[in-house]
Amino acid sequence: MRLGYNTNGLAHHDIGQAIELLAEIGYQSIAITVDQHVLNPFRPTLAAEVARVRECLRRYGMHSVIETGARYLLDPRTKHEPTLLSATAAERQRRIAFLQTAIDLARDLESDCVSLWSGTLRETIPENAAFERLVAGLNQVVDYARRQNVVLGFEPEPGMFIDTMTRFEQLSSRVGATELQLTLDVGHLHCLGEVPIDAEIDRWAERIVNVHIEDMRKGVHEHRMFGEGEMEFPPLLRAFAQIGYTGGLHVELSRHSHDGPRVAKQAFEFLDGLRTG
Repeated sequence: MRLGYNTNGLAHHDIGQAIELLAEIGYQSIAITVDQHVLNPFRPTLAAEVARVRECLRRYGMHSVIETGARYLLDPRTKHEPTLLSATAAERQRRIAFLQTAIDLARDLESDCVSLWSGTLRETIPENAAFERLVAGLNQVVDYARRQNVVLGFEPEPGMFIDTMTRFEQLSSRVGATELQLTLDVGHLHCLGEVPIDAEIDRWAERIVNVHIEDMRKGVHEHRMFGEGEMEFPPLLRAFAQIGYTGGLHVELSRHSHDGPRVAKQAFEFLDGLRTG
């Protein structure tokens, strides 16, 4: 497996600086959260930035994934909106168009996958209707990803419509496309009590294409530095090794950008020590 870091934890760094910094520390992968100042699809300079990032990734031998969880990129007033569950077709189409652009970025950067989630259901409608809405949007995204030869990693997220692995299983059976794989956040499993985590890793071994890792406490969706939560990590790394996972293990500490370089180094040393110890 390749140790990686999410740029949402280096929010004050230029993307080129972030790639260079992480490579110097020893990371082999970077989870690029598309945002206001990182591969912003609404700026006319996007093509030039893609070329610059592609060259930088190649220079440092870094793998990448594209993350689509920016808080206010599409709506400066409402976090994470619009989504595939938003009330109007126009809002949902805005999210679909953004995800298609993310797929284009993954294709151009030769990224391992595009990571995405459901969003939150903000109105009272029957559950089956919400599933139908989500699946209809996902089918468009999956079809586009198939044509671009890009893999999707769907992430169950606490507080969202698809929050648990059980809910992901329900969604997966409705979509039924091999392109819709899994982004597994081990902290989310601990937060929601989906334990033992190593058993979940084994259960979903064939679907995992992207991993998020951090410490967390049960019932509290707050990404913490290793050692500041309740999780035990040696069994998790052993489980990933046992299933033969070779993708990115991306540290996600989105609240630590103010101390990003030190935190990134500390996280690498912790995980690398477990991996090689």
